[in-house]
Amino acid sequence: MLNLKNILIPIDFSANSKNALLYSVELAEKFNSSLHLLYIIEPVVYAPDFSMGQITVPAVETYEVEKRAMDELEKISKQYIPESIVCTFAVKIGKPFSEIVDAAKEQNIDLIVISSHGHSTVEHIFFGSTSEKVVKKAPCPVLTLREPLKGFDYKEALVR
Repeated sequence: MLNLKNILIPIDFSANSKNALLYSVELAEKFNSSLHLLYIIEPVVYAPDFSMGQITVPAVETYEVEKRAMDELEKISKQYIPESIVCTFAVKIGKPFSEIVDAAKEQNIDLIVISSHGHSTVEHIFFGSTSEKVVKKAPCPVLTLREPLKGFDYKEALVR
């Protein structure tokens, strides 16, 4: 029997990731699953002077972003997730695909539901997408969702 007790949803606060959350709520209701929302802050690395090497954003700025992200995760969890579903959320700092894979291992995740933005930019060609990297490295199945999703009405899901 299919066991989906823990579902991980990476959130970047885009419409696509919120739609992935709505889809995950449907799965959680059907399988009596817990939802785990994850936001990743990707450190900004820049080299203002080539003799100094790489410099990352100061910790003070990261703290502020982390606090705002936690507030936003709490807000969308109240907005999108019924009280009957157990939900946790976390903010991590690092490379998105790596943090998602690590969280899946640490939290014994059974399924990752991730939105795919469908970009075809130069960056995508050279580096690949986060969702592609997660699919390759994840310790569990990964469900990628791309707009429009056949057979699922996000607006109807919001009304319930």
